[in-house]
Amino acid sequence: MKQIKLIICILVPLILLVLPASAYSLPGLTIIEQRVIAIFVFAALSWILEPIPIYATSLAIILLELILLSDKALVFLRSDSEMYGSQIAYENILHTFASPIIILFLGGFFLAMAATKYRLDVNLARVLLSPFGSNPRYVMLGVMIITAVFSMFMSNTATTAMMLSILTPVLAMMKEEDKGRIGLLLSVPVAANIGGIGTPIGTPPNAVALKYLTGDHYISFGKWMSFAVPYVVVLMGIAWLILIYSFPSGQRKLKLEVKGHFMRNRRAYVVYATFILTILLWLTDFLHGMNSYVVAMIPVTVFSVSGIITKADLRSISWDVLWLVSGGIALGLALDETGLANRLISRIDFDLMSPLVIIGAASVTAALMANFMSNTATANLLLPLMAVVGTTAGSLAGLGGSTMIILVTAIACSMGMSLPISTPPNALAFGTGMITTKQMAKPGVITAVIGLALSYVLIGILYLTGFFT
Repeated sequence: MKQIKLIICILVPLILLVLPASAYSLPGLTIIEQRVIAIFVFAALSWILEPIPIYATSLAIILLELILLSDKALVFLRSDSEMYGSQIAYENILHTFASPIIILFLGGFFLAMAATKYRLDVNLARVLLSPFGSNPRYVMLGVMIITAVFSMFMSNTATTAMMLSILTPVLAMMKEEDKGRIGLLLSVPVAANIGGIGTPIGTPPNAVALKYLTGDHYISFGKWMSFAVPYVVVLMGIAWLILIYSFPSGQRKLKLEVKGHFMRNRRAYVVYATFILTILLWLTDFLHGMNSYVVAMIPVTVFSVSGIITKADLRSISWDVLWLVSGGIALGLALDETGLANRLISRIDFDLMSPLVIIGAASVTAALMANFMSNTATANLLLPLMAVVGTTAGSLAGLGGSTMIILVTAIACSMGMSLPISTPPNALAFGTGMITTKQMAKPGVITAVIGLALSYVLIGILYLTGFFT
């Protein structure tokens, strides 16, 4: 089956490459732009069908751009004719591997690795869970809050794995017929997916969105949290109510026991201090002037110099996520610098459409795609196009332009939480064998629909408060 999928992913783009330009109904289409279309279709098919790992698709995108689109492309594929189009500097394509967005995520990964290595995450979970008592409803709320908070600053996949390991002995003691068992288990991936929205490093779609929020549209780490955290709090409360009423527990008491203590040695203190300092600097960039990308280098450097993160630890970094984001940035670069995105978007008269229709269509499309493929891949495909829509659609000009539509689309990418394949946290929860797809889908769909509606309310509030001006 994988071979058939791979053949489709290769054959369709090849056909698009050899078709005459007239077949596209895009007057003035250049050879370079036609190649970008083929690469885009290859990326979309590969990310949807997954005949190869999704990170490998990103690497293939970068290689294809170097060979087919760059100023160092194969000699016999280049031309000086007017119809050839604008080449991309090969340095710009390779720079996607060291984009500020990648450095920001790398800083987050170093924080997460150090926190796990020195058990800061588990001990914080132990301390934060203690006030929630033994009532199953409030225990679930505590689990969700801790999972969401951790997912803002750590990989939501790693957070889900940690929280599931804490819950495993409790779930094993609960009766199989107790619906509360299902609700408690589902609370972890739901909270991880929602919590990731809270910060720019919480989930890859946020990082992809930041790539297009530059210049006048730049949003700092603290500014992002100023609107995203309240959104997360409200949606978390709604998701909690959905879960406790969909899966009421038959037990009166539920006790979570998390053993451990804060480590007390020099390196542990360095981890604690660096963790606190980095987050504080991210939140107060308006005071010290360093943006979030610069601050992200602090944990990378401190933990490397102090030996807290070793060469062996570096092997455990989620390089696949970094490569996946790099491929998306490269795809956006190709669409932008060749002029293809503008050409495609100009074919649709967005000025005749209501801005609410444009924003609604973008967010619903993103949420649907994110349920059936990687939310990062969804963001990689949609956000470059949405950025152009935001700058070219006159009807959006008075509503924050590209900032508004990018934010809504990025949030919608995190609404893919209905199926086991939608996100890694979902897959981990489903992998326990304690829940079915149907049990995951119902609260996932309800939460996603409410989440989309809530995002429109959020954008409305931001507009009324002058956030986009």
